[in-house]
Amino acid sequence: MLWVKTLHLLFIISWFAGLFYLPRIYVNLAQADNDEVYACLLGMAERLYRFMTPLAILGVAFGLWLYLGYGLGRAQGWMHAKLALVFVLAGYHLHCKRVLDRFRSRNNRRSHTYYRWYNELPVILLIFILILVVVRPF
Repeated sequence: MLWVKTLHLLFIISWFAGLFYLPRIYVNLAQADNDEVYACLLGMAERLYRFMTPLAILGVAFGLWLYLGYGLGRAQGWMHAKLALVFVLAGYHLHCKRVLDRFRSRNNRRSHTYYRWYNELPVILLIFILILVVVRPF
């Protein structure tokens, strides 16, 4: 099971790297005033989303394997809270796709400031998930 835990952590860390960087690209896309720069940034965002989606799937799959294999925390409140935050994180990931589609169709109506704040949600989720897993407050 240590290999499963290692792979879970590897894929989750990699997924978070993508979740931290993709909205930063959105900040730049919202500020782009040149079609060439816009096209380059849009390509970067599309490739990053395609790369991070399998990482998310594998991270969640290995986490599910740990949950079912160990039964770790099944009856404990911290695990329920963590799973709820993982669902929020998955929703954020899917919302990133909707935002990307808006940029692709040149239908973005949000400012770069909005995306700077939007970029903070995965950071906040990571902090709470780490506290729940390490401290297990309830």
